[in-house]
Amino acid sequence: MKITRVLLLSIIFLNLSATVNAQETKGGQMCAEPSLGVIFDATYVSRYIWRGYDTYPDNHSAIQPSIDIDLYETGFGINVWSSMANRSGFEDDKEIDYTVYYYNSFFDKEIYAVNYRLGWSYYSYPVMPRTAADMQELFATFCLPNICPLGIIPSYTPICTWPSEKNSDVRENGGWLHIFGLCYDLTMPNIIPERTFHLTAETIYNDGAYGSTHDWSHAVFGISTSFNVTKNLTFTPAFYYQSSWEKSVNEHDEHWISLSLTYQF
Repeated sequence: MKITRVLLLSIIFLNLSATVNAQETKGGQMCAEPSLGVIFDATYVSRYIWRGYDTYPDNHSAIQPSIDIDLYETGFGINVWSSMANRSGFEDDKEIDYTVYYYNSFFDKEIYAVNYRLGWSYYSYPVMPRTAADMQELFATFCLPNICPLGIIPSYTPICTWPSEKNSDVRENGGWLHIFGLCYDLTMPNIIPERTFHLTAETIYNDGAYGSTHDWSHAVFGISTSFNVTKNLTFTPAFYYQSSWEKSVNEHDEHWISLSLTYQF
């Protein structure tokens, strides 16, 4: 964890320095300073399904708050996310995840434009010792927003995950995941007011991560839409269905809802 903290502080310092040095003067006037973007989110999920796994046995619900900080429009950001079961008996499973990421794009106006997001995550369970379940991962997400004239956006995310401690109880759980996704925004102009539904589909090849068999593990399909409660507050309901294929990940098909309140400033 000492290396983790040093890495996190170093990235914050470098980005703050880059922000100050990047200010330019035009016509004798200082350009507007980039702003710090902050997003607070609180989400209720009827089941906590994560990468195919039923995280809380017997399909228990959870509250999952998070904060995301965009560091002055540099492309770098920090996210802290947590999950807590809505019943007793899961105190040891309280989870807090920390992510540092960078996002940018290539060839913005071309048909072969690529948006990408690179990051590192640390998965912690503060009630338990770090050797019990803590994991780390490196990930990269690539999507092609202009490749399909119909508006369907394909994406690919490779993930490398490994135990955080040398003598971890989950030292055999390291491995790779490959996530292939599609998303599409369906606008319904005949609904008053006009409404857009966000449709998603993804499938995962689990290459031995978390002790799973090397195989295609599952597919998830989702639909969501957002409502503006106030200028900065958004409510987003969503429904997801999972078709489970690999028993070492999940023996059952799953379905769940999520309800999110997001405040951005």
